Amino acid sequence: MLLFSFTAFAQVSKHGQLSVKGTKLTDEKGKHVMLRGVSFGWHSFWPRFYNQNAVKWLRDDWNVNVVRAAMGIEVGNDTYIQNPQFATEKIMTVVEGAITNDIYVIIDWHSHNINLEEAKLFFDQVSKKYGNSPNVIYEVFNEPDDESWADVKAYSEEIIKIIRKNDPDNIILVGCPHWDQDINLPAADPIKGFNNIMYTVHFYAATHKQELRDRTDKAIESGLPVFISESAGMEASGDGPMNYDEWQNWIDWMEERGLSWITWSISDKDETCSMLKKSASSTGEWKEKHLKESGIKTRNYLRLLNKQ
Repeated sequence: MLLFSFTAFAQVSKHGQLSVKGTKLTDEKGKHVMLRGVSFGWHSFWPRFYNQNAVKWLRDDWNVNVVRAAMGIEVGNDTYIQNPQFATEKIMTVVEGAITNDIYVIIDWHSHNINLEEAKLFFDQVSKKYGNSPNVIYEVFNEPDDESWADVKAYSEEIIKIIRKNDPDNIILVGCPHWDQDINLPAADPIKGFNNIMYTVHFYAATHKQELRDRTDKAIESGLPVFISESAGMEASGDGPMNYDEWQNWIDWMEERGLSWITWSISDKDETCSMLKKSASSTGEWKEKHLKESGIKTRNYLRLLNKQ
């Protein structure tokens, strides 16, 4: 496996327009870039964290160079299906915060199901608004569960066409079946005819181990560009004990391959994967006493690896 050299802290003013060269994420000068950051939890459960001050705190204190805005489509309160204006405003607030703070941002259609017509409307709207902003990355389908790759591919191609009418350049992330684990399926039958497409793998280290890393290695070796758009150190349920050894194995593996990664999530649910305690303010200024163990570990990783 080829090891990559990379710049540590990817600021948009420094690296500009991202593109895909082979399997690598590169900047406007063709130099390899790694994005490392965190995902906000579903907007439909934790809208209080969807503000520009929280984005700024994550940049300044956690050293993120990317955040992921996870728009809940069907589950929770004021979902996109229920209240598209509220949902879109929450996502746009995080996007604007990322632009203001000179970092990248993933607009995540956070669903396990195909909602083609709604997704077409949304991605048409946001790609028209942000198509000229190099900060923006589009994630068109978070974690397909029971859908076949043929279904996911057909859906993704429709959304990519919509985005590319308005935004010819920005990175588009495409999910794969079985909660973004069956990366072998797009590797065998990738989307063709579009540039700057990457495919997502998600892992939770206490559940997903060497088998998924091996599968992803084979996909990369076949020429598939991979982005780890969601990950963490506990079980796939989002709960249960941390497996720090296996999480470190994943971190080492991603760093060796130069893969960008996102940790889940900025939220305060009573579960292991929520990185904040109930005492955490909505707008940042979090001290260690406000962080749960996943938050402390994630912050340490980011401050070490995203050195400014």
